[in-house]
Amino acid sequence: MSVPPDPLTHQPPALLGHRSFVLFWCARTSTVAAFMMQTVAVGWQIYDMTGSALDLGLVGLVQFIPYVALTLVIGQIADRYDRRSVVRICQVVKALAALALALGTAGGWLNRDAMLAIMFVTGVARAFEAPTLLTMVPGLVPPVLLPRAIAASATAQQTAIICGPALGGLIYSFGPTTLYVICAVTFIAASIMVSLMRAAPVPSRKPVTLESVFAGFSYIRSRPIVLGAISLDLFAMLMGSVTALLPIFARDILETGPWGLGLLRSAPAIGALTVSIVLARYAFDRRVGSILFIATTVFALSILIFALSTSLVLSIAALAIYGAADAVSVVIRHSLVQMRTPNDMLGRVMAINSMFTGTSGTLGEFRAGALAAAFGAVASVVIGGVGALLIAALWMRLFPDLVRVDTLQPAPGSEPKT
Repeated sequence: MSVPPDPLTHQPPALLGHRSFVLFWCARTSTVAAFMMQTVAVGWQIYDMTGSALDLGLVGLVQFIPYVALTLVIGQIADRYDRRSVVRICQVVKALAALALALGTAGGWLNRDAMLAIMFVTGVARAFEAPTLLTMVPGLVPPVLLPRAIAASATAQQTAIICGPALGGLIYSFGPTTLYVICAVTFIAASIMVSLMRAAPVPSRKPVTLESVFAGFSYIRSRPIVLGAISLDLFAMLMGSVTALLPIFARDILETGPWGLGLLRSAPAIGALTVSIVLARYAFDRRVGSILFIATTVFALSILIFALSTSLVLSIAALAIYGAADAVSVVIRHSLVQMRTPNDMLGRVMAINSMFTGTSGTLGEFRAGALAAAFGAVASVVIGGVGALLIAALWMRLFPDLVRVDTLQPAPGSEPKT
């Protein structure tokens, strides 16, 4: 699972010394990049078909539903079965969905309803994949490297979000069929890399009871710091998501094409990747709670700047700040949750965490699309930015213990070991 400490320094090796973590990083980069490429194509294709902001929101909604409907099942599977196998199956399902998009486009039968159905299947696979991937990280590196590993994992995500949309915008010029086929091949490659990882021990399969099914919810509810961290992301992203409306801003406000849309989709990750690289080397060790809320406030302000911008350069800059602020909060939140949760419950807790963090973006896309259909795209984003500011202020009052967190490491004896 890991490389022994250096015999001279007695320090754990760098993250690159852990082969399974390197494979994990490459697999996550590949699968997220392919999904982001696919997202650019789906967004542009469906908006070109219908010209409807609401339909763009529906793409997010159909991916949100599986996260909520399957949370309890996902948590049980992640805590009872080989997590590598779960992730492998998810990659194969996503590859088949991408092939369906390719065949439908080439055959001329792909319409709005078919695209939404295929994206629903993709959403089911991602609902199982996201929390299971996160539960694997603590088993790939020693505990002392976990915050840095989480930050490095975030660099995988952000690298993919930068490269994926930009590549997607360029490849789309050769036709969406070509893009979807490339996505399918990339998903299969990610599946192979996961297979090559050394598996962490499978948690013991205790009998499934009503108590064990809802244990994740009980655990989170009893720990204000964990509950506050998870719910802050849910509501901040619910209000602050802008990605569903980027095709509208690209074409109608900034007057650019698919290449411009790709740049806009990549911009948040440019800021996020920069921050994540720094945090992969230098983890936060003081005033963590205060930094979390500062980052959330900056996140909200960047949304307002983007909403009012009519310049492509300024919009890209605002989205880069948006991504940088979100990356800071992501690393802090995930570290707080994973370092305060015992391994035999990590799957259930991370399933709930992913339901909150994963669905906040997709449900936020639906919110943005619905408000844009009613009031216009600019008004929708302004409402979201103001809402995110209000959420940050409210959560500081509701979760004072979260504000006062000084370090990512829990106090000795403050969390159960089993």
